[in-house]
Amino acid sequence: MKRASANQWSESFSANDIQLIQSALSFSENRERSELSDQNQIAKILDHLNVDCETIVAAILLAGLEKGAFDQSMMVNAYPASICNLAIQSQTLIHLERDWIDKLQGGLEENDNSTHHMMLLNMMKDARAVFIILAYQLLRMHQLAQQTEAEQHRIAKETEQIFVPLANRLGIGQLKWELEDLAFRCLQPAEYKKIANALEERRVDREQYMRSVVDELQIKLNEAGLEAEVYGRAKHIFSIWKKMQKKDLKFSDLYDVRAVRIMVKDLSSCYSALSIVHDLWQFIPSEYDDYVAAPKKNNYQSLHTAVIGPESKTVEIQIRTYEMHAHAELGVAAHWRYKEGGKRDKGLEEQLESLRDALNRTEETVDTTLQKPSRIYVLSPKGHVVELPSAATPLDFAYHIHSEVGNRCRGAKVNGKMVPLTYQLLNGQTVEIITAKDARPSRDWLVPYFGYLKSSRARSKVRSWFKREFRGEHVNAGKSAITKQLGVLPSNTALKTLAKTFNFCHVDDFYAAVGRGDLGVNQVLNSLEVPEEKVKKEVIPLPVGQGRSSKQPKSTLVIEGVDGLMTNLARCCKPFPEENVVGFITQNRGVTIHREDCSNVVALREQYPQRFVAVNWGGGKQVQSYEVDIEVIALDRTGLLRDVMAVLSKHAINVNKVNTFTDKSLQQAKMRLTLEINDSEQLVSVLEKLIHVRGIFEARRIK
Repeated sequence: MKRASANQWSESFSANDIQLIQSALSFSENRERSELSDQNQIAKILDHLNVDCETIVAAILLAGLEKGAFDQSMMVNAYPASICNLAIQSQTLIHLERDWIDKLQGGLEENDNSTHHMMLLNMMKDARAVFIILAYQLLRMHQLAQQTEAEQHRIAKETEQIFVPLANRLGIGQLKWELEDLAFRCLQPAEYKKIANALEERRVDREQYMRSVVDELQIKLNEAGLEAEVYGRAKHIFSIWKKMQKKDLKFSDLYDVRAVRIMVKDLSSCYSALSIVHDLWQFIPSEYDDYVAAPKKNNYQSLHTAVIGPESKTVEIQIRTYEMHAHAELGVAAHWRYKEGGKRDKGLEEQLESLRDALNRTEETVDTTLQKPSRIYVLSPKGHVVELPSAATPLDFAYHIHSEVGNRCRGAKVNGKMVPLTYQLLNGQTVEIITAKDARPSRDWLVPYFGYLKSSRARSKVRSWFKREFRGEHVNAGKSAITKQLGVLPSNTALKTLAKTFNFCHVDDFYAAVGRGDLGVNQVLNSLEVPEEKVKKEVIPLPVGQGRSSKQPKSTLVIEGVDGLMTNLARCCKPFPEENVVGFITQNRGVTIHREDCSNVVALREQYPQRFVAVNWGGGKQVQSYEVDIEVIALDRTGLLRDVMAVLSKHAINVNKVNTFTDKSLQQAKMRLTLEINDSEQLVSVLEKLIHVRGIFEARRIK
């Protein structure tokens, strides 16, 4: 085949660009001269889409790689890394497409299409790869005659299910319509021929009629002083067939087989042209749509109308500016929702918007890479796409498929190779789960430190299994914990009331929550309003100098309107400087200071509203220390308490009380510590230090 000459390429290309394109064609020709037509064809397809020079060169090299004209090492030695990476990435995605469609023996299921597109977009490091993928598929469709009948049907089905929707969603009309018609011709040849023959039989009359309409309209626009381009708009066979099916019409009943498009320079000219059209011929009100004043959500803009033209024949007319036309034809306006319908997929829309942004950046911003996604998309052995959080593991995948698959999981294969259950999955990988009939979840799966599960949904399923499996043990552990603190269980009436307080319908559910550690024993004691002297305490011996202070520091609180009253800080909520507080006048202990949001304040206000006084912390620097309760949640291990105390001792923090609870089933330890803290800065600092201790998941103040 004769090689493309320089003047065949886009005028936007420089002499160096054209030389680079020609060198890529020559590179392919030198090794496989008979295959040059493939490289040339894909280059011309992309040139019509106004892509950059690197994209065209990468596509030419991709065609050569696919035909075996040369290998990757030869290409890498001859061309810049940016071009080679784009060609290799495009080839990888094309092969992934083929593998995926091969696995879908029963065809696409609901949501497979959207999630598959999401997977492709997430794997795409360079946004320009989508143009190459679509152009290469169009090249394959042009060459269907070279394939067996079964292969023709497979490629056409792949085009219909994957590539047509992708082009449509990106608004690349030029490729979408051609791919659609070629797939329709292969998959439904009888219907295609019927419409094609009908168009052919009436072509001479229709073309003559359209010439007269276009000429008459052009004259009227010129007379009005409007610079406009008028031409007959070709209707695609698939779109004609689809409208016939949707509206149950015969070919002879279609009005938009005769279609005209008017292109103008600016927005005001659109409406001027519309006025001329409606003055010239009677328009059909039901067929008028103004997508200029009210653009579609995808930013598609155009004026659509239909008129009764000469000889009482209906003519469809679209009016738009050249800029609007570029959006519709070259992929900036994604009008796929209008054509495809269906539910909105917000995640997919965001990814497509990111892709469109990358594809349409200015020349000054040469970076066409996409942002790192927060989700990944992997394949099941049957080819179905599964969406998971980034860095998800095979165990996350197993629980996504079904709870029982996760519970009985004992191993996993990724792309046919065994991997550990903590392996972090990547986009496009095929995951196979190995199960055992008598297998069950491990406690380790719930420990974030070990890295088995990334998905909160999967962790929730594991916790649910253990809750069901060990409910009896948790109920007994809860009873034991409460009895240990009180010396005796409360009455049945008190227990039922207590369970309802914590939103449990049954007392055993309440006990199980305490036994699992979901509900702290101290929370239960506070709700029971048990006097402190009746509660059995298990205090861990503290290092020297860190015991309870023998003397309460003098308060700096100010009671509005009253002087000389004794104050003390409420032990139920332990108020802290800078927090909103309120005072409650007791009978013999002065004024007790509570936080305004303390649960006891709510109850006391209903009974004794007259005994509350306004309180503030006063001015100047606070010189006293305050008791603060904190909670530490960590992986249960030897030396944990020692390491926590070492941090507190290093920062001169007095520890007045420590209570610990260990859940062996979860391998988790909870500590509740009462500290003496000078101010909020010191509290924030010590919590930050604790969170960096090995094995600690969370360190927070308890309010």
